[in-house]
Amino acid sequence: MATISQQIAEWASKVRYEDLSDDAIRMAKVILYDSIGTALGGYKTHDVGIMNNYMVEKGGAEEATIFGSGKKLPAVEAALLNALMVRALDYNDIYWKQDPSHPSDIIPGPLALGERLGKSGRDLLLAIAVGHEIEMRLCEAAFPGIRERKWHHATLTAFAAPVACGVIMGLSAEQIMHAIGISGSRHATLGAVTAGKLTMMKNTVDPMATQSGTLAAELAARGYEGPEHVIEGKEGLFECYGPDWKAEILTDGLGKSWRIPLCGLKAFPTEALTHTPLTAVIQIISEHDIQPDDVKSVLVKTIRRAADILSDPSKYDPQTRESADHSLPYCISAALLDRAVVPSSFDQEKIFNPKLREQLNKIKVVAEPEFEALFPKMQPCEVTITTTDGTEHSKRVNYPMGDPRNPISEEGLDGKFHGLVDGLMDREHQKQLKETVFCLDDRKSTIVELMKLTIATA
Repeated sequence: MATISQQIAEWASKVRYEDLSDDAIRMAKVILYDSIGTALGGYKTHDVGIMNNYMVEKGGAEEATIFGSGKKLPAVEAALLNALMVRALDYNDIYWKQDPSHPSDIIPGPLALGERLGKSGRDLLLAIAVGHEIEMRLCEAAFPGIRERKWHHATLTAFAAPVACGVIMGLSAEQIMHAIGISGSRHATLGAVTAGKLTMMKNTVDPMATQSGTLAAELAARGYEGPEHVIEGKEGLFECYGPDWKAEILTDGLGKSWRIPLCGLKAFPTEALTHTPLTAVIQIISEHDIQPDDVKSVLVKTIRRAADILSDPSKYDPQTRESADHSLPYCISAALLDRAVVPSSFDQEKIFNPKLREQLNKIKVVAEPEFEALFPKMQPCEVTITTTDGTEHSKRVNYPMGDPRNPISEEGLDGKFHGLVDGLMDREHQKQLKETVFCLDDRKSTIVELMKLTIATA
């Protein structure tokens, strides 16, 4: 009987753009547009600067364009650097079932390879949909998710990225199977990167998994082999990460429907489980015109993992962007102060703003068993803000803004893009870039032309 990686590879080698549903094509464009915006927003972050300087200093074949700068690097290196830009602000897409993931972290892999190979816009949209399909199925397959077993979801990205890369390269089923084996067997990520005090690695491990998948596809194309039993075989993914997997989720119905329309977008540049509390807080303070000095306390009832990951003691004294955007007390404090949470909410000056720091100890986060039973079908929370005069204002939110059941409007998506890209290119250039993304299904569209438009002009 064929292994799981063989079955995935067989499907991926035969799937065509014409097999995509209209909803899958539309959402692939939306996610690509959003991802380019988050990448350009992350272009000038400190961690991207370090990685960029290293990559440019290292040099190599000029195969693929880097967002913002327009410099060209080898495809494998470009995949890492561009994926880091997409991820740097923690603002790109989100899918959370048994495991969380940010499937758009994979896009820079097929983007770089596709540019090198002169592939079309349709080729890119297909690779995006395939990468999301496999990543999202991996998120659904473990019970509990591997994050609950103290591994990071970048471990799963290493299995999905080579499939997307193999698709855009036009690899055979055997080559894609080997690419899955190469990448999956050599890239595992400890949960330590998102536990306690966070560092730059929080946003880097998924891009490194994308780089792993890109390298694996390049090697497989040249005849390199990887273990075909890497998922369900002896000492493979299932055995090493626990016994409770529903293997059929990874292969049943491949191609009959598409998961990418079920992926969410982020309305805030923060860890995903902060989003329902932030949605509730901003609604309460806006509806009742509550000022920071009016707030006596904020009680957040949420799911267990949100309370555990986002409100441990270190999260009440964040020192870095990475810790602050994974701190529920900090994110709520920023919302109380500004009625919004945006990338600049995590500038160093803001993190140490005395007025913001005053809010931190007003906030209490507790796990609510009732909500735990509803997750992941919902992401429920209830926020109660008590003002200094003793008045209580409560609101429950089940789906964060950006969830497919509470989607961001086109106007909101454009606003997010402008907020990230203004200062790097004028609005006319941004309009041209958006139009190009949303016309990628035109048969004349190419990745080369798209990447020219991602270069900063200001």
